[in-house]
Amino acid sequence: MQSRKLAGPEAGVRKYDVLTALGTYALAADRSTQRRILRLITLITARYNWQRDILSIGRRDIAALWSVDERTVKREIGALKAMGLLTVKRPGARGRVTVYGLDLSAVFSMSEQSWHLVGTDFCSRMSEMRDRDTAPERRVIPFPRAPEPPGKDWQQILNVLERTDPARMKAWYAPLRLEDRSEGNLRLVAPSEFHANYVATHMAGELLRAARLVFPEIITAEVTNAT
Repeated sequence: MQSRKLAGPEAGVRKYDVLTALGTYALAADRSTQRRILRLITLITARYNWQRDILSIGRRDIAALWSVDERTVKREIGALKAMGLLTVKRPGARGRVTVYGLDLSAVFSMSEQSWHLVGTDFCSRMSEMRDRDTAPERRVIPFPRAPEPPGKDWQQILNVLERTDPARMKAWYAPLRLEDRSEGNLRLVAPSEFHANYVATHMAGELLRAARLVFPEIITAEVTNAT
């Protein structure tokens, strides 16, 4: 669920908190993610219309802003969409540029593990903003039933996760094994209890968004350990 746009008397502070959350998350991540989030922050601060909750800018202008070519823009925008941070509000057609929206629920889910690095006051504000503007995040991750073999379903999701962050995919997602997919339930098995808890606690939102890109309809799923 996409959160409501930032508006009202506290909007200014909340905007800075969102940008701080993105920056703090990026600084604790790998260099590729740092660069990608920095590009997003620059795009937001330069062109995002907070009042209307839209980002409307052509690929050529983004390339100039980022000092890259348009192929890089296409790749990076695709990665930001795969992460769930950008959503398409109106596809580009007939000479019009694509209109994007910033999904605050994705920002909350992705950056929550880094809030404590800023301070307890920041944690309190972000938690309040998340609880007020978004539906409570579920720890169980829905997936759809599909006619293809379960292993193929999981590989499709892994491919999406690899495009977003290859290193994290190999370290945390690739070791997961699809154990069962029946009665609308998808069960993923991790090699250890620590691995299962870490994915469920810190990566549930990212995993859910990747699954939704592959399968629009959703059913429940869970991550458990092999022991």
